[in-house]
Amino acid sequence: MEVAMDCDYVAMLEQQRQFFQTGTTRNVADRIEQLRLLRRVIEENQTAIAAALKADLHKPEPEAYLGEILSTLKEIKYALKHIRTWVTPHRVAVSPLLFPSRGFVQAEPVGVVLIIAPWNYPFSLVLSPLVGAIAAGNCAILKPSEYAPHTSKLVAELINKNFEPGLVRAIEGGKETSQALLQQKFDHIFFTGSTRVGKIVMAAAAKHLTPVTLELGGKSPTIVEADCDLPVTAKRIASGKFFNAGQTCIAPDYVLVNQKIKDRLIQELTQVVKEFYPATPQESKDYARIVSNDHCQHLHGLLEHTRANSKAQIVTGGEVDIQQRFVAPTIVDGGSLSARTTMGGESDRNSPASSFDLALMQAEIFGPILPIFSYEDLDQAIDLINSLHKPLALYFFSSDRQKQKRILQETSSGAVCLNDTVSHYLAPQLPFGGVGNSGLGKSHGKYSFDAFSHHKAILAKPTWFDAFIRYPPYKQWSINVFKWFL
Repeated sequence: MEVAMDCDYVAMLEQQRQFFQTGTTRNVADRIEQLRLLRRVIEENQTAIAAALKADLHKPEPEAYLGEILSTLKEIKYALKHIRTWVTPHRVAVSPLLFPSRGFVQAEPVGVVLIIAPWNYPFSLVLSPLVGAIAAGNCAILKPSEYAPHTSKLVAELINKNFEPGLVRAIEGGKETSQALLQQKFDHIFFTGSTRVGKIVMAAAAKHLTPVTLELGGKSPTIVEADCDLPVTAKRIASGKFFNAGQTCIAPDYVLVNQKIKDRLIQELTQVVKEFYPATPQESKDYARIVSNDHCQHLHGLLEHTRANSKAQIVTGGEVDIQQRFVAPTIVDGGSLSARTTMGGESDRNSPASSFDLALMQAEIFGPILPIFSYEDLDQAIDLINSLHKPLALYFFSSDRQKQKRILQETSSGAVCLNDTVSHYLAPQLPFGGVGNSGLGKSHGKYSFDAFSHHKAILAKPTWFDAFIRYPPYKQWSINVFKWFL
C-alpha cells in the first residue's frame, strides 16, 4: 500500500520534535512504561502476528515465534532489566593534570529517529530496533516493508493504535515513501536490508550529516573440518540455512568442507532434509515460502545456471513452483576449491568470488540453496574467505581449539559461531552487526541503546583550588610541570 504523495512529512517530524522537546522521553520511568506497553501489545497479539507472517511468508508458527516474537520480547526483557544502569552516568578516571576534577559519561537521546525494516523478518526487524530507540529516550518513525504487506499493515495498526504519534508512528508505503522519508532530517537512521540499498540510505543521510546504523548482509561462509561431529553439524547447518526458506541475512550462504568428509557431509545433509520434512517440503507445514514471484524467479534462474554448469551438481532438491512461491531445500555439489580458485593471486574485492564461474557464488543467495565446496587444507579455506568481502557471520565446525583460534584471529566477520549457525542472533548480550560491506554499527541489548544515544562527556571542577600555572603570563618552567603529568 502506498501512502498519499501529499503526506506532510515535515509536519510529521515537527510533531515528533515538539513531543521530544517536552522532555517526556527523558524520564526513565516513562521509557519503562512504553517498553512495557510494547511488550503487552506483542503478547496480546501473538496469534495475529503469526497469521500475518503466515500470509506473507508462509512462516511456520514455531519459526514466527522463535525468529520474530520471542526475539523481540527478549530484547524488551533485557532492556527493562538493565535500563536504569544504562541511563546512569558512569564515572571515568581523568588525568591528574586536571586535579581537582571528576569525569563522567552520560547517555542522552539523540532525538527523532527513522527505522526502515526489511521483508524477511518484517516484524522483529522493525520492533527490535524500536526497543533500543525507546530505551534510549527517542521518538521514532517506523517504515515496515511493503513486500510483507500483511505484517506491515498489522505493525502500523498496533503501533498507531497504542502509542502517542508524537512518540512512535508507523508509516506504510513503498519505495516512494522511503525516498520521501530519507529526504527529511532525522537524528539517526537505522536500516536493515541489502548492501545496494544501504549505500542509498547512507548517501541520503550524508546530506544531513545524519549518523546511520546499517544492518546489511553478504555471503556468510561455513567451514567444516574433518574432526567435527558430523550428524550434529549437518543438522545445525540445515536448520540455519532452511529456516525461513533461507531468507535470513545470517544464513549459511555456502559451505567449505574438508575434502576427506565432503561426501559424508552431503549424505548427512540430504538425510537431514528428509528428516526435517518427512513427506515433501512443499507439503510440509514447517517450511516457509519465498517472499515474492520475482525473488522466486531469481532463485529459479540460479538453479538453471547451476544445471548448465558442468562443474556443479544438484544433489537434492532443485524443485521450483513459481505460482506457490516454493523453492525446495537444495544442496549443490560445487566441486573443489582447487578446481575453481586461483590462490595467491591478487583478489578482486569489487567482484566477490570473481574466480568462481558458478552464479550461486556471485552474490548473496538469500534462499534455500546451499552450495558445497571441498578444500584440501584449512589455509585454502581461510584464503578464499579473506579474498571476499567481509561477511555478516562466519560459522566454523571443529573441536580443535587451535583451529578455532586460527579462525578467530585470521578472518574478519560481523560475528563467529563455533559449532553452530544463526543462534548468536538470539543473545541480546552480544553485539549484532557487520563489518565493511556487511554493515555499519551494532545493535541488540545495550548496543541498540548505544546506537540511539549520544554519550556526553562531563567534567566537573570545583572552585576551591585554581592553579595559576594554567593562566598567562606563562612561566618558563611550566612546560616541565606539564610534562610531569604525562
